[in-house]
Amino acid sequence: MSDRKPRKSAAAFRTISEVADELDLQQHVLRFWETKFSQISPMKRGGGRRYYRPEDITLLKRIKKLLHSDGYTIKGVQKLLSDEASGGTAPRGSDVPTEASGNDRVKAEISAVIGELEDLKNFLARAAN
Repeated sequence: MSDRKPRKSAAAFRTISEVADELDLQQHVLRFWETKFSQISPMKRGGGRRYYRPEDITLLKRIKKLLHSDGYTIKGVQKLLSDEASGGTAPRGSDVPTEASGNDRVKAEISAVIGELEDLKNFLARAAN
C-alpha cells in the first residue's frame, strides 16, 4: 500500500491546509484574507473547519497575484473587487455569489461529500490491487 494520498477531483472542496500548500501560503494568511475580503467565504463545518470551493481557490490565486506580483495593497485589491462587483461584473474567477441560498449550500455540501466518497472509492480500489 502506498503512502501517497489519493488525488481529489477538481470539483472537490479543499481544506485550509491543502489550499495553503497549493498557494504556497501560511494558513494564517488565508484566515487573515477572509477578514479583509468579504468575497472569500469558505464553507465551515463542524468545529469551524474550512472547506474551500474551486471558485474560492481561483479567487485566492487572483488575490495572491494582485498582492504579491502586481504590487496592489490590500485596500487596492478590496477596491478592485468591489468595483468589479458593483459594475455588474463579478470578480474574475468568482462565479459564486457570496451569499448562496440555503439550498445552494446544501447542494454544495452534498457535492463535496459525493466527491470525497468517489475519491475514497478510487483509492480503495487502487489499494486492493
